[in-house]
Amino acid sequence: MHASLLADIQERRARVGILGLGYVGLPLMRAFVAAGYKVLGFDVDRTKIERLERGESYIEHIPAAWIIEHQQSGTIEVTADAARLAEPDALVICVPTPLAENREPDLRYVEDTGRQIAKVLRAGQLIVLESTTYPGTTRDVLLPILEQAGLQVEQDFFVAYSPEREDPGNPRFAAGNIPKVVGGVGPKSHELAVALYTDVAAQVVPVSSAEVAEAAKILENTYRAVNIALVNELKVLFLKMGIDPWEVIEAAKTKPFGFQAFYPGPGLGGHCIPIDPFYLSWLARRYDEPTRFIELAGEVNTRMPEYVIERLSEALAARGKTLSGSRVAIFGIAYKRDVDDTRESPSLDLLMRLRAAGAELSYHDAHVPRLPRVRKFDLPQLTSSPLTQEFLASQDAVLIATDHSNVDYDFVVRHAPLVVDTRNATARVAEGREKIVKA
Repeated sequence: MHASLLADIQERRARVGILGLGYVGLPLMRAFVAAGYKVLGFDVDRTKIERLERGESYIEHIPAAWIIEHQQSGTIEVTADAARLAEPDALVICVPTPLAENREPDLRYVEDTGRQIAKVLRAGQLIVLESTTYPGTTRDVLLPILEQAGLQVEQDFFVAYSPEREDPGNPRFAAGNIPKVVGGVGPKSHELAVALYTDVAAQVVPVSSAEVAEAAKILENTYRAVNIALVNELKVLFLKMGIDPWEVIEAAKTKPFGFQAFYPGPGLGGHCIPIDPFYLSWLARRYDEPTRFIELAGEVNTRMPEYVIERLSEALAARGKTLSGSRVAIFGIAYKRDVDDTRESPSLDLLMRLRAAGAELSYHDAHVPRLPRVRKFDLPQLTSSPLTQEFLASQDAVLIATDHSNVDYDFVVRHAPLVVDTRNATARVAEGREKIVKA
């Protein structure tokens, strides 16, 4: 089984299945196609499948023309039929791994996907988990579910872990030019997974086990979360001291060694950074090891939306207004600049807090024309308001939560009565700076 599957992968005869066609799975499909593989995409969300079959893209940086071209050529096919998971030779799992309400890992999507595969698992298949998770998930959670098919790992089928490293909206890096860390549950699984990604990624980084690959991913994102917490905490202090924290960071990053710039904001967004540190601290508790540093960073970052609302409330009070009844427009619903990705966006948290405080809400985000449906929040049904002089003048405050580059911030400051800026988007605005409050 191992030798024939390895040959099929190396000669591009193997068909690849991508399970989960979101912000990780769809770009990964594109990378496999570019490397010469035929791909079957699977998702339980039939709406996504129907849109893809119509040649529509629901991810901004994946062109609809690419989907149409490769469906017509037969290079890609999409389905919601789990029975077809027996067809591909390699299955790559790209499903969400959110947090439960108690901030413990919620692996139901990984487990459900494993059960779907186990029902049709055949000899000669490679299964690779890409979803971000804690060390031990692939071997201790996914593998036992797959073994329920009655086949033997490393003999009949093969399992590995290779963490996704997508950075939505970053034009410099895409799935095909980011180094790929790969670790198997055994030597045969390892060899097959390395071969699978060799021509898909710019560089394959083999590691000794699936656990090392899992730990590497969670270290990457915990590192970022901790450093963002540091600058968020210093932001609060510096603003109280009358010091611009963004100016401090720009000065510090001129040092050519020993410093890497991280920037404060209204909270953490995206699927990984707000979640991974809690996965790691949960795992540490199972080993009776405290992770005070990580937990403190989580507390700091989680508090940022509350801090932003406090700054907004203070700024309104200075103008004789209360948050209740004030018209507040949030600028930016996506979690980061110039993308349409709203996963774990702090803007959604801000919307809920403002609504609870009695504010009259609106928003502007050309990348997100309609507020998404989110399990975590009961969001109002709003659409993006046009960026006009009349709209800005009708607001009591504009709250910049995401600094999209397609917004004319000079225009915003000129016509809005108050601008609360959490991203330093107004740094180059010359006139009307008395209206700007940093938060």
